Amino acid sequence: MYSRIVRSLLEKRGIALESDVAAFLNPDYGLHTHSPSLLHGMDVAVGRLLQGVERNERIAIYADFDCDGIPGAALFSDFFTKLEYENFEVYLPHRDREGYGFHTTAIEALAARDVKLIITIDVGTTAVDAVRFAKEKGVDVIVTDHHEISASLPDAVAVLNPKISPYPFPHLCGAAVAFKLVQATLSEGKKRGAGRFQKIQDGWEKWLLDTVAIATIADMVPLVGENRVLTHWGIQVLRKSPRPGIRAVCSTLRLRQSELSESDIGFSIAPRINAASRMDEPDLALRFLVTRDIGEAEKVTAQLEKLNARRKGVVAGLVKQARAHVKERFTEKDRVVVLGNPEWKPALLGLAANSIMGDRGGIVCMWGRDANGKLKGSCRSDGDVSLLDLFQNAGDVFEEYGGHAASGGFTVSHEHVHRLPETLARAIDTLPLRSPLGTLEHDVSVMLSDISGILFKEISRLAPFGVGNPKPLFLLSNTTITGVKRFGKEQNHVEVVLECRESGKSVRGFEFFKSPHDFSLSPEPGLFANVLATIERDSYHGGLALRIVDFLPVP
Repeated sequence: MYSRIVRSLLEKRGIALESDVAAFLNPDYGLHTHSPSLLHGMDVAVGRLLQGVERNERIAIYADFDCDGIPGAALFSDFFTKLEYENFEVYLPHRDREGYGFHTTAIEALAARDVKLIITIDVGTTAVDAVRFAKEKGVDVIVTDHHEISASLPDAVAVLNPKISPYPFPHLCGAAVAFKLVQATLSEGKKRGAGRFQKIQDGWEKWLLDTVAIATIADMVPLVGENRVLTHWGIQVLRKSPRPGIRAVCSTLRLRQSELSESDIGFSIAPRINAASRMDEPDLALRFLVTRDIGEAEKVTAQLEKLNARRKGVVAGLVKQARAHVKERFTEKDRVVVLGNPEWKPALLGLAANSIMGDRGGIVCMWGRDANGKLKGSCRSDGDVSLLDLFQNAGDVFEEYGGHAASGGFTVSHEHVHRLPETLARAIDTLPLRSPLGTLEHDVSVMLSDISGILFKEISRLAPFGVGNPKPLFLLSNTTITGVKRFGKEQNHVEVVLECRESGKSVRGFEFFKSPHDFSLSPEPGLFANVLATIERDSYHGGLALRIVDFLPVP
């Protein structure tokens, strides 16, 4: 059974039929995931992989350097280790020196090491030239990826991508596609009676779902359908995971492993994995996930902690510089902000652009110079205009670009970089807003006295939350603000104390990276207000707290 509030939240998500409600609240791994054989080309990919293992060929896992590719590489590495297959290696391209993509220089190096089969993870769908180059070098390629399909696919052994028909769910992340290949290979290997495979217990691959959950949440694919099932069970695995790296990071950050949530992945684990490549050491993140040595795990976790702290410091410096430039050069009417400096590190500009976009909305693009002297940038959009639409309307100003509606990247020549502000400002004027601007719509109205462990337990049944399944937004009416303060090293977060007049109950509220003046109504002690907020576990003080979205005047 479920409460009136849960029913209301489900209906707002378009889930009303009893069968759909049951599937949403109780994800069943067997019933609600799709067969890997539905991925176009899976049978061919499995056959080639089994052939490689049988012949003891050298196999390379070529994975993107982010928190989708690296968890995917980790699960494949675990798979080969479980098979006791040692003739493999993992290749992670360097974010600054090589950048995103399937690179011919890497293929050449792998071929020189006698690699006969490359399995890509989170990259390769558009790599027509690179796959052709590999073929010329006598190297077969199996692509596992989830990015958009181009007009022509590479001539690989197989291109496994959920966006290719007939797969029924197009929103898997890269690591989930890699998991499907492992799942299918284990099944076929057992059917063929191969000795290596017979030793592996049925269902062992489910222990790899912790990496799939990390990647699915970090890559911000919709947490609906099959992704919801994989993430739900992946979090259950993560809470029991024997990985020393996971245990070490939980100990370092004082996270209870048995209670890990999607928020812990999104705000604590994923940033540390991403920090490795942003700060030039992607292999560190892979070791964090695959090591079985407790001492190494503790050492690697400490190194990731230092890298993440350095990353935060550098990004804070970038944001400070960028804010000063925005103040000097742009007005509130400017819908596109373009900032650049050859001294800026491209790997960190997406994080900085996101902060500036959070300050002012619109679109923010920032560029810097990479290790090879190329000018590369990142953009963030508040969602009113799609970045891909903007890029496509910018004429020939970019050498290359890509991404999604809300985030993207580009390369621009030294000759054209000065044209970027004017070109993008002109391009955005040709595009309509994707949706009219308006106030946030809350899910449920409650009183402050309703905030309780029982309510939190009820809404937690809808977790994991993320894209496509946001945390329920509550409107708390007639609330008195009794205290306001700033906190954090730089005093850049806000905390309030809220009190219910009728019951006298008080609750702590907070929001990161905001000042009191950033809300529609600036909170002050004694003020009467309506509050938009989500309910969170209070990891600092225990109990529950409100994550403040906005303060609104009482009509």
